[in-house]
Amino acid sequence: MTNLSAAGTYRLGDREVKRIGYGAMQLAGPGVFGPPKDEAEAIAVLREAVEAGVDHIDTSDFYGPHITNQIIRKALHPYPDSLTIVTKIGARRDDAGNWLPAMAPDELERAVEDNLRNLGRDSMDVVNLRLMGDDHASASDGPVEPMLSAVARLRERGLIRHIGISNATAHAIAEARKIVPIICVQNMYNLAHRGDDALIDALAAEGIAYVPFFPLGGFSPLQSDRLDAVAKRVGATPMQVALAWLLQRSSNILLIPGTSSRTHLRENLAVADIRLDDEAISELDSIGSEAA
Repeated sequence: MTNLSAAGTYRLGDREVKRIGYGAMQLAGPGVFGPPKDEAEAIAVLREAVEAGVDHIDTSDFYGPHITNQIIRKALHPYPDSLTIVTKIGARRDDAGNWLPAMAPDELERAVEDNLRNLGRDSMDVVNLRLMGDDHASASDGPVEPMLSAVARLRERGLIRHIGISNATAHAIAEARKIVPIICVQNMYNLAHRGDDALIDALAAEGIAYVPFFPLGGFSPLQSDRLDAVAKRVGATPMQVALAWLLQRSSNILLIPGTSSRTHLRENLAVADIRLDDEAISELDSIGSEAA
């Protein structure tokens, strides 16, 4: 069995979590909208993840919407004391599944309350404020004050323990840290999209976790002959190698690869056992240089 502790741990708020977690996005239907094709398998994936040692689940009530959190509750409630659940707010879905901003104070409050109700929690361990950029993945420069002040008030009420920020530029993160303590940043980052390299190093120096979304490319999976060649040499899949590279990129990176399949889950967790040598790292680094 894979030893997740081999990948190390990192501080997330007042907890130390294993660096390989689980992202719940794929538990919803196509386009992260509607119910899954196989709810029983979705429940089995969550239970196997926790049984394997995963202690950090990333979710949102706008996955589905509501459905993913309801599945998490059905699978795992009552939750183990060791399990940290992170959600994000700042968006909503319309009837067609479009992603729309929802950052007014009343919308943020309602989003937290929806997460709590659907997860069956009295408070959230971590809530990330997701900023909405020009598209689904581009980081936003802010402003952040009105939204973060509203989230801080929810923390004062005891509905939130810790606050993070998602889809944010370095400037927006700096502004956010003037308002509230930020314990994690969740941005798009992977082998081919390396725009946050300097930010990751700066956050590591401050002891702040960095959680890459779309670690495998998202809706356009990573494809590279160099990635394939390294994967063949180390006896792993290209996606496993892409995740292993992230783990070795910086100790403050927490992975949240998602899947709706137990087979794929096991492949993701097995990344803890992969160690890339300097030659492999150099080859993989060149993919980001080419994509820049």
